[in-house]
Amino acid sequence: MSFTTRFAPSPTGHLHIGHAFSAWTAFQAAVEAEGRFVLRMEDIDTVRCKREYEQVILDDLIWLGLDWEEPVRRQSEHFEDYGRVLERLKALGVVYRCFKTRREIMADIARAPHGVGEVYRGPVAPMSGDEESNRVEAGDAFAWRLSLARCRDLLGPRFAAMRYLEEGQGEQIADPDPLGDVILARKDVGTSYHIAVVHDDALQGISHVIRGEDLREMTPLHVLLQTLLDLPTPVYRHHRLLLDENGERFAKRNRSVTLKSMRESGVTPDGVRAKFNP
Repeated sequence: MSFTTRFAPSPTGHLHIGHAFSAWTAFQAAVEAEGRFVLRMEDIDTVRCKREYEQVILDDLIWLGLDWEEPVRRQSEHFEDYGRVLERLKALGVVYRCFKTRREIMADIARAPHGVGEVYRGPVAPMSGDEESNRVEAGDAFAWRLSLARCRDLLGPRFAAMRYLEEGQGEQIADPDPLGDVILARKDVGTSYHIAVVHDDALQGISHVIRGEDLREMTPLHVLLQTLLDLPTPVYRHHRLLLDENGERFAKRNRSVTLKSMRESGVTPDGVRAKFNP
């Protein structure tokens, strides 16, 4: 497989300098490898994501010096693809409907043997088929959760044997247990970041996932989904995060460090890239 990486922002606001660092890191890796660089819009949140933000993102990245393959994939145009992934997981028997509110989830966690403060690992007692049917018929809200217990039973020894390659650190154990039974979709939104990113990385031939350190903890879950769906596992590289003068991560709400505000104030692309040095 040829070297292919991507930058996949969510158009819920303007890019800040931390986003720029991540985009530039991935783009430079593709240039150095004489590979492909893909831009993808992760816009499954159709309420918060706006086309006007998307256009500013494109303008920012062009100004910074990036170019990419066309067309840009917009996830909001491919909900049917993600729905088919969810159906495959249902057919495998590894997802279940969860009707519980956040308060009920926290109560279940407190009663479970692993103790308060742990992640959710399923209900204390499973819901009967009749009750589930009645609640679906009543139109109650629910989420589709991935059952780690069922995944473990389905995969057998393959579950504990899951691995991925972290660039610069070698082979890593892919243990999704610390994340618990994560939400993969909701009644009103038929997908999640996890389904969409795993599907699209495979579809677009992503050989190297280059992203911030803050997303490292999600990697074992993505490896699990790749294993369940018989998809290739890319090489991962999780880069450092740029921090502000207070040692905190940049956020979209901090308008002074958006690329749009910086370029409008006269900062040059070279000036922005200079901030990427350690």
